[in-house]
Amino acid sequence: MVPLKRRKVVSIKDSDNDTGKETRFPQVVIFILERRMGASRRVFLAQLGRGKGFRIEDTYSESVTHMVSENHSGDEVRTWLGERGQHGDQSRPPPVHLLDISWYTESMREGRPVAILDRHRLQEEQSVEVPVFSAASYVCQRHTGQPGHNPLLTESLAVLAESAELNGDEGRGLAFRRSEALLRSLDRRVQGMTDLRGLPCLGEHSRRVIQDVLVNGRSSEVEETKASSRYKAMKVLTGVFGVGVKTAKRWFTEGICLKHYADLNQPVTRDEADSVSVTVEAAVCSVLPGAQVTLAGGFRRGKTSGHDVDFLITHPDEGKEEGLVRKVVACLESRGFLLYHQTTKNTYQESAQGAGRPSSNMDRFERCFSIFKLTNGGDPRDTRRAQEQAEGREPDQTASAGSRPWRAVRVDLVVSPISQFAFALLGWTGSKLFEREMRRWAVHEKSMTLSSHALYDKNQERYLRASSEEEIFSHLGLEYVSPSGRNA
Repeated sequence: MVPLKRRKVVSIKDSDNDTGKETRFPQVVIFILERRMGASRRVFLAQLGRGKGFRIEDTYSESVTHMVSENHSGDEVRTWLGERGQHGDQSRPPPVHLLDISWYTESMREGRPVAILDRHRLQEEQSVEVPVFSAASYVCQRHTGQPGHNPLLTESLAVLAESAELNGDEGRGLAFRRSEALLRSLDRRVQGMTDLRGLPCLGEHSRRVIQDVLVNGRSSEVEETKASSRYKAMKVLTGVFGVGVKTAKRWFTEGICLKHYADLNQPVTRDEADSVSVTVEAAVCSVLPGAQVTLAGGFRRGKTSGHDVDFLITHPDEGKEEGLVRKVVACLESRGFLLYHQTTKNTYQESAQGAGRPSSNMDRFERCFSIFKLTNGGDPRDTRRAQEQAEGREPDQTASAGSRPWRAVRVDLVVSPISQFAFALLGWTGSKLFEREMRRWAVHEKSMTLSSHALYDKNQERYLRASSEEEIFSHLGLEYVSPSGRNA
């Protein structure tokens, strides 16, 4: 048998390198109660306090003047003190102040012991006065608007999530994303760590980052991450196209990145997206009358800018959409609107896929990833002028963006059969985390598998059809969340 690893006991004194630091406030002697807090968090808070000149005691003694705890009532702390008294410590008087952790964090922020107010004291009535958030465990059960009430916290967690993802640590990145999404869904600003008690999806690492931001206004770990050369390089490589590392590297090799880097690195505005919509719809309807074109992605969720423009295309008559991408691309190319394009065929076969979980989160629709030539200004009325320019002499593509009448924009065209359109619309609306959480909910809570093509009930051993997103939510037993609430 392999022996179990012994848990390493962490001591504040052993892990603190600042024990010799000058004490600025000798009259304040603080003891931090570890119960419900955890050893590593207690160590972190103690190091923070000693670094700012506070006297932090490793063990409780009669010299303690300020006893700080987290997620406790006054009665609970007094009970803890009474239990110590039963073990031979009855002669020790209680500390002068029994305080909530909020007093400690505010003191750290000010760099001195702040005045003790009623809201800082541990009292039975205090549990009613302290605002407490509540949130469902799954992102798809919550309404998540933008930008939220805690931008400093969510932006910090987003940086660490992105860094983990760029390093190939998907699990760590997902943990940060879930924490970020939780904070983004809260209906007011987080004032202190006690506000977050009882909330799901907040791991110890995320809590440390949140604590750092609440106390110091920023996270040292986040600042170090943003300053690292690897993070900067990988962010530039993948951020230009908003796609994965492999695709970005391939496009970079083909020279697309070098030729249109400045344009593609700029966000696409809603006006520009609307301008592209006019051109795409005209091209689609010219080759397949009656086809439907829907603006998807972040713009459908109400965002005012994004890294690309996504369109979902279908036709009311099943089968008429087959081969549509090739025809639309030929039309756009003949009019001079495409600077680059890469197409793929529809490889999805429902009968072959069966009840198994999809091998990948990527769908298998007929699609085109392209770089589009957009007239500067993003005004739909400029589309005709762009077409006229495209039919004549080509402008110099090496000219700077400021000296030519167009710029490059990423555009994705996705064609779905009408029978799968509701699932495709749900998948291509996003956000990525919202969709991921819906699929996790389907598997773990409903014994179903959900993809951008279909929903399969493993208990009934059959596919569940849907003609709208609302029907999909209903099949899954979820309250419908509109696109504007899916910005997790």
